[in-house]
Amino acid sequence: MPDPFRHYEGTPVLDLPADAPAPSLSMLSVLNGEPGSPLCKDGASFLSSLLFHSASISATKIVPSTGYRYALRVNPSSGNLHPTEFHFAARGLSGWPDGLYHYRASSHMAEQRQTGGDAVRELLNLASAPAPRDCPLLFVLTSIAWREAWKYRDRAYRYCLHDIGHAWASLALAARALGAPASAFTHFPDEAVARSIGVHDEWPMLLVALCPPGLSENRQAAGKHWIGGAANALSPVVEPYPAIDDVHAATRLLSFSPVAQASAAVHRPGNIALAPIASSDLPFAEAVRRRRSALDFRGGSETISLEMFSRLLHAAARPFAADFEGDLQGPAPAHYITLYAYVHRVDGLDAGVYRVCPVSQTIHRIGIGDQRLMAAGLSLGQDLAGNSCVTFSMVASMQRALADHGERGYRYVFFEAGHIGQRLYLASEAMGFRSTGIGAFYDDSVHRYLGLDGEHDQVVYHFACGFPVHDPRLEC
Repeated sequence: MPDPFRHYEGTPVLDLPADAPAPSLSMLSVLNGEPGSPLCKDGASFLSSLLFHSASISATKIVPSTGYRYALRVNPSSGNLHPTEFHFAARGLSGWPDGLYHYRASSHMAEQRQTGGDAVRELLNLASAPAPRDCPLLFVLTSIAWREAWKYRDRAYRYCLHDIGHAWASLALAARALGAPASAFTHFPDEAVARSIGVHDEWPMLLVALCPPGLSENRQAAGKHWIGGAANALSPVVEPYPAIDDVHAATRLLSFSPVAQASAAVHRPGNIALAPIASSDLPFAEAVRRRRSALDFRGGSETISLEMFSRLLHAAARPFAADFEGDLQGPAPAHYITLYAYVHRVDGLDAGVYRVCPVSQTIHRIGIGDQRLMAAGLSLGQDLAGNSCVTFSMVASMQRALADHGERGYRYVFFEAGHIGQRLYLASEAMGFRSTGIGAFYDDSVHRYLGLDGEHDQVVYHFACGFPVHDPRLEC
């Protein structure tokens, strides 16, 4: 197993304050799009709170038979393998030195890889869409494919893209809870960004610009000094996976090009109206820190209410700001993903398969009857997809994404699916149950069962929500 933690040897390490404030807004309010109040007095406390609630270690598990301990993090990951790394550039951020940094998740510290200069501007100049040029903070999310390929082989590239979506949602929602707007940029020349942040075995996937209110200050730009540091070796041997390299190369941009406007999504209204959405006062900070992926679900007679189900769908449909979606302000719902729900145990809703229309907040039943065996069978025979209260197939309008953005669009549908998955995780946690992402399923069988052609529309993610079984490995 590759080392799940990256660090850069030989770099100065800056402490992030241990007493950074926790966002007080409720989780469901943040998911609803409400901004939190600015709580941080300087850039150091903002960065600490932001990363503590989006990317840090949140718990420990122990393997009873061996005593081996391993860490869980706030941002979910396929197999808990964590291919995503968080780099960030700062300029004019109150109380924080200008430069380029890497977040050391193992110790909640920032590694300083460059001092001075204006890495924020350099990176934003590579973004294809108009960016907030005065923002003091820019994150670069990268992916290390080997961490996933070690276990999942060729299919690992999908999981890396899911995890970028999870991390993006984690970062953007934590920023919102702290009162900072976030805009995501995905359309940039890959190699140019990689050179700018000095990475070799990490693939830049996403830029996220943040504008924390009241924390920008006018500052004379200092001269740039590159420190770099030596990246730790994750494994003695790294096995090649040519299929992953080929897909990544096909979706790479070699030079600057404008991002295309996203085409209008076609929404087919359903004939069943959803109930009013459920409410919960669980604080954002508490929900993100205790979020876990369910090991399995209890099954039996436990149900979620129709109001809870409606809240899940509402959270999944909420807009997010991204260049590939066509709007950096995020007033419109997701463009490329449609949810299909295998309903097992939802009060007031017959068991069956339903297609979700996010705009009209309606659903359309396309199949009736007990779906537990089918949902589990389609999900590579995993019982948790049948033991849940509801399991989702996330279906991408792949042909439209590729027509809009070329081969690059392949990445974007998985980013969107991962972002929706993180919203489902957090909405479930806020309402007292749990979720888990399922990346393994029989693609063609899902297409046949849902009546899809498998070319225009393709399943890209499964996701299950319900009441979790106890995980004996969880220590804290």
